[in-house]
Amino acid sequence: MAFTKKIFILVLSLPVVLGLVAPQKRALCPDGVNSAANAQCCSLFQVREDLMNNLFENECGDASHGALRLIFHDSVGIDPVVGGGGADGSILTFNATELTFPANAGIDDVLDDVGPFALKWAHVLSPGDFVQFAGVLSLAACPGAPKVKFMMGRPPPTAASPPNLVPQPFDPVPTILARFGSIGIEPQEVVALLASHSTAGADDIDPNLQGLPFDISPSTFDTQIFIDVQLRGTGFPGSGGNQGEVETAVQGTLRLQSDHLLARDSATNCFWQSFANNQELMMSQFAAAAFKMGLLGHNEADLIDCSDVIPQPPPFAGSPSFPPGQTITDVEQACSTAAFPDLPTQPGPPLVVPPIPQADDDDS
Repeated sequence: MAFTKKIFILVLSLPVVLGLVAPQKRALCPDGVNSAANAQCCSLFQVREDLMNNLFENECGDASHGALRLIFHDSVGIDPVVGGGGADGSILTFNATELTFPANAGIDDVLDDVGPFALKWAHVLSPGDFVQFAGVLSLAACPGAPKVKFMMGRPPPTAASPPNLVPQPFDPVPTILARFGSIGIEPQEVVALLASHSTAGADDIDPNLQGLPFDISPSTFDTQIFIDVQLRGTGFPGSGGNQGEVETAVQGTLRLQSDHLLARDSATNCFWQSFANNQELMMSQFAAAAFKMGLLGHNEADLIDCSDVIPQPPPFAGSPSFPPGQTITDVEQACSTAAFPDLPTQPGPPLVVPPIPQADDDDS
């Protein structure tokens, strides 16, 4: 009997011995409620609750969209020739300089929202860590978003980003790909990062309109952006003729020139199309590319993995489809190696997508 018991214990321990199951050791945090794989991450739970409840208000809205946008505008500020600190939070610390960059138009509104929280938690998170944490955390309110890893320990920024490092929506595709390529971001990763436009909107393209969504479902992190942008454009949400804007296919949405061109350029069009009906592929590739952006200017080995503080976003409950009134005949086929997927059409009359409510409007 004793021998049988020993065999039973041996069998239970074999997966650990063979490396099939990693033993999980977690530190109970001082609050007595949360636990983390690394005790140094415990201080983040209070920040998480504050941001989710008081900044994002547990919604995939304007404040969460802005926090996600801030990741990219901060991280891309690095170049092998002119320098820069990458994902260092310089856009917070040296905002007086970086807000003068034309590509950062509208970021002042984002900083108005997140700035007070960055100051409040400056004893916990460096500026670079705060930008990444807030951006990654913002996805937790967006159905369909992936969980992106978060690393802590970035040192404070020492200088503003050099100018002209953030791509503009009117830049040609070769210019955009060259800019990202200089910092190690491949064309497929560039397209994957644009999944962020599924929960984004334009505040500064049309001077008379704010909160213009880029696709028909701006509160859901889905593949709709890769469908809507491939449709033939028929009009503008406003006056039209604005730099960085081309005709869109659905009333109320705005189409960026850069998105339009990346969906049709031979260097990227098949990558773009591959995400149209593949939520899992889009999620996994966005998560990997966003994490890579967050490491620009840093060595991962020097940072602490606090990913377990980030909640799992709600799952995507829908399915890829054309907007009401649109079919495969409205697609401008670009990829030469595969046909665009023939998706079902959503029922109902043609949409007029409403603007995204602005965070400052919510406070009034």
